[in-house]
Amino acid sequence: MDVTPLLMLVAGSAAVAGAARRTPVPAPLLLVTVGLVVSYLPGVPDYTLKPEVVLPLVLPPLLHTAALDSSYLDLRANMRPVALLSFGYVLFATLAVGWITHLLVPGLPLTAALVLGAVIAPPDAVAATAIARRVGLPSRLTTVLRGESLVNDATAITAYRVALAAAVGEGATWTHAAWEFVLAAVGGVGVGLVLMVPLHWLRTRLRDPLLQNTLSLLIPFTAYAAAEQVEASGVLAVVVVALYLGHRSWQVDFATRLQEAAVWRMTAFILESAVFALIGLQLRFVVGGLGEYGAREAAWYAAAVFLAVVAVRFVWVFPATFLPRALFPRIREREPGTDWRAAVIIGWAGMRGVVSLAIAFSIPETVHGGGAFPGRTLILFLAFTTVIGTLVVQGLTLPALIRALGMPGRDLQAETLAEAQAQAEASRAAEHRLDELLADERNTLPPPLANRLRLVLERRRNAVWERLGTVNEVTGESADDTYRRLAREVIGSEREVFVKLRDARRIDDEMLRTLLRRLDLEEAAAYREETAEGGP
Repeated sequence: MDVTPLLMLVAGSAAVAGAARRTPVPAPLLLVTVGLVVSYLPGVPDYTLKPEVVLPLVLPPLLHTAALDSSYLDLRANMRPVALLSFGYVLFATLAVGWITHLLVPGLPLTAALVLGAVIAPPDAVAATAIARRVGLPSRLTTVLRGESLVNDATAITAYRVALAAAVGEGATWTHAAWEFVLAAVGGVGVGLVLMVPLHWLRTRLRDPLLQNTLSLLIPFTAYAAAEQVEASGVLAVVVVALYLGHRSWQVDFATRLQEAAVWRMTAFILESAVFALIGLQLRFVVGGLGEYGAREAAWYAAAVFLAVVAVRFVWVFPATFLPRALFPRIREREPGTDWRAAVIIGWAGMRGVVSLAIAFSIPETVHGGGAFPGRTLILFLAFTTVIGTLVVQGLTLPALIRALGMPGRDLQAETLAEAQAQAEASRAAEHRLDELLADERNTLPPPLANRLRLVLERRRNAVWERLGTVNEVTGESADDTYRRLAREVIGSEREVFVKLRDARRIDDEMLRTLLRRLDLEEAAAYREETAEGGP
């Protein structure tokens, strides 16, 4: 098997995503644009999205990573808006967009149009949350967007299966559709609930970080496959397990957490970069398969469907945001207030992604009886143009829209103050525990070592407060920033000496690795990572 195309895809997409970090353009948009251009270059291999690869092999780790980084408590606090978007909106969009497409395209059966509606119903919030982090959206809006993306794929895939069964002639009543949806949702959550406790128990019993992280890599695929095996929602199973593991990650030892964070950050970066590049690379394949539909006719349909998708989201978001508050006083009392600007941002942040294309490519070519699936090539084209349109049009304009609306961003001063207060409380508890330990004669330490422990606690407590204080007039750094920079310089000097000693054959490579790892851990403790975590 020739792996050159795969290597080219991974290396090229990683390079573009890396370059995007130096530009104001979000990486998903640059990756899609470059993919569109590259798809027509001579000699470029045919990259076709294979649903049997994307859905079971790419979707689970991306969902797992997103859920690990999500807050179970924040999602629970925002369960109502998340559920209205991830369940209610997806079903509404399936029906509304499907009906509009049926009226728009002559000869396209309603069942086939509903297949298209299900395909392009779920927004992919990878790009939206990336933009939200960059422009500093309030954390509640980011939580709602991320929570929607964790669950809406399950709703869309189930709706797609029901619509597809009707389109190919298997027959599907509304009762059957509702029952299948309930079984998939309840089954997916049930599989996740069954797996999450034993998987966490196993993670905490394994003592080798390498084994723990190997298990971590297998968990999303295991949860997805187990749920799909019983015809339940693999998406929901993955999300439930990951939310539980993320909520209890503090119970795993520090070495595993450090390695796991690095492993999943790298995995998400590679997968997200590759899938957004793949979206753009589908252009030649999709356009070339239009067949009976002319370019002008197809372009008209694409523009109309794109506008319908955008309008339908606003039609759902505004009533779903304000009607429950108007009708139920308890909701107004329990949830923080909101205004029309938040609804506009949520409505405009409905960008579609690779899941829509993967589902579209799984549409069979024939129906029961051997006839061709009605409008399959047009459905593929409309799914592709909708994904591209939402990513480019909405993705490029979302930052400007947020700035134009004057949406208040995150209160960094308040967040730093809360961090400082939490650190002060933890440091007081640690100092009390240290006094108890040192009072025991079994824990006797020479005064310099005991003082070193106290100094570490004191610096950790003061570091956050120093970020709220004055800065160096020359460098603009806080005292804590200067400390971390100097600590890194000093550790770097030690590292250079160790390498010189290895080169002079005074120590061997094994000892060098031991000494360097010790310095790496000290540097990690001294130097706080400044860049936000996340994918492209």
